[in-house]
Amino acid sequence: MTIDNRPWLLGAAGLALAAAGFAAARLTAPAPPAPAAPPAAEAAGPASLKAPAAYLTAAGVTLQTVAAGDLAAEIRAPAVTHSAPDAEAVATAGAAGAVTRVTKRLGDAVRAGEVLAVVSSRDAAAMAADRTVADAKVAQARKAADRERRLNAQGVSPRQDLEAAEATLTAAEAEARRARTAAAAAGVSGMGLAEVRSPIAGRITAEGPGLGAFVQTDIAVFRIADPRRVQVEAQVSAAEAERVRPGDPAELVSSAGARTPGQVRSVTPSLDPLTRTATVVVIPAGTLALTPGSAVQAVITPRTAGPRQIVVADEAIQRLEGRDSVFVRTPDGFVVRPVTVGARSGGRASILAGLNPGETIAAHNAFLLKAELGKGGEGEE
Repeated sequence: MTIDNRPWLLGAAGLALAAAGFAAARLTAPAPPAPAAPPAAEAAGPASLKAPAAYLTAAGVTLQTVAAGDLAAEIRAPAVTHSAPDAEAVATAGAAGAVTRVTKRLGDAVRAGEVLAVVSSRDAAAMAADRTVADAKVAQARKAADRERRLNAQGVSPRQDLEAAEATLTAAEAEARRARTAAAAAGVSGMGLAEVRSPIAGRITAEGPGLGAFVQTDIAVFRIADPRRVQVEAQVSAAEAERVRPGDPAELVSSAGARTPGQVRSVTPSLDPLTRTATVVVIPAGTLALTPGSAVQAVITPRTAGPRQIVVADEAIQRLEGRDSVFVRTPDGFVVRPVTVGARSGGRASILAGLNPGETIAAHNAFLLKAELGKGGEGEE
């Protein structure tokens, strides 16, 4: 029996053609689309920090208004704070006598004209008596002058009697004014009492003789100074003094590093014979508490200096994310601003890019803001 193989061969050929078609379909089918890339993250803005004014005061963070300057031309000089000429005075007794009452003590705040002490004085008693006698003579002379005017109007008294009465009244009024002025200058408040009053408003910085002590009119019973009105006197060399002019900008740096702006008021035209230095008077323009007698450093930038750059306190520059940056003040805090730093000298640095004059930045204790920023996971070096 012969086996017919044709059906099997036909089936095998069909299977081969089907496999070839499937392979061709896989090769020619379009590739599946690639998964969509995730959307790019939005660019992060500059780091910011909220810092109310109360925090800055408690932490001792001071602000500096950015200004142009010439770091190479700056004059740095030691200086001492003094009371302004019209902000310091002495209170003396207007009449010699014994202190019977003291109303103010060392360190007390006083107002202009306020009574500080009372002196019992024989001279004050004489002044009070002179004032009383003079007032009585004026009253008597006025009555006499009025009577002569009436008589002269009636034709009874001659004109010369009226003129004499008016002259007597004028002399009496002049004497009364003298007696009242002398009593007021001596602070006479009653029979035998003279008040010691403060010439200015401020605080008592020194007190002299105490209760019961006898004082003369040339003895200072109290010294008063207004701590809000001070001036700073810096000592500069003769060469530096030639470069300084009234109106030049200045900056005052306390021993703690706090800074306040100022302005040159005057420069002495001659040198001190002992130190061979000139005195530059600087008037503070900020709120830095300067106690009379305290030592500060004056940084003066002559307006005749060369090209001006932005100059800030070196401690205002902090290293954040590998870049030199400063904290620029905003209405509710600070924003971190990268800057390009140039030369550094004497605790100050010039800024080549990143800041504009007039902006306000954190200066003293700016590192505390960096620490606060780091607590939120930002500002890592």
